[in-house]
This record gives sequence, C-alpha cells and structure tokens, in this order.
Amino acid sequence: MNEIIRRRLRVRGIVQGVGFRPFVFGLANRLKLAGHVGNDPAGVFIELQGSPPAVERFLALLVAHPPAQARITAVEVENLPPV
Repeated sequence: MNEIIRRRLRVRGIVQGVGFRPFVFGLANRLKLAGHVGNDPAGVFIELQGSPPAVERFLALLVAHPPAQARITAVEVENLPPV
C-alpha cells in the first residue's frame, strides 16, 4: 500500500518578495508533491501531499536551502488528513 500524508506549513520570516513561492513550487514539483502555496500578512502558507519520504525531504530542503535572500525564523507544521 502506498501511504500518502498531507501537511500544512506556515513559514515565517523574510519569505515574501524574495522568490520564495516559486522556490516552493519548484521544490514540490521535483519531489512529485501535490498542493499549493500562497502568502498573507503572516508569511507563506503551504499545503503538501505525497509520500512520507518526499514530504520529509521537502521540509528538510526548505529549511536547509531556502532562496538566497530568504530568512526563515519559524516553520509551523500541522498534520491534515489526505484528500
């Protein structure tokens, strides 16, 4: 059985106007994850769905290698039921 998980992320810091959303889109695409990304006054929000290893890899790469001008101060993760 292929397990699928879904996560909602809230990324805070300097993450707007620095190419963060296109970076998230490209990273998710490379890892074959479904979902969406957007921003609001509080930062960037991301919903991801896919295999557990791909979602965990996304989280690790997001924090370790963000766009050059981005400065992540916090990432909040919420588990959601897959759709």
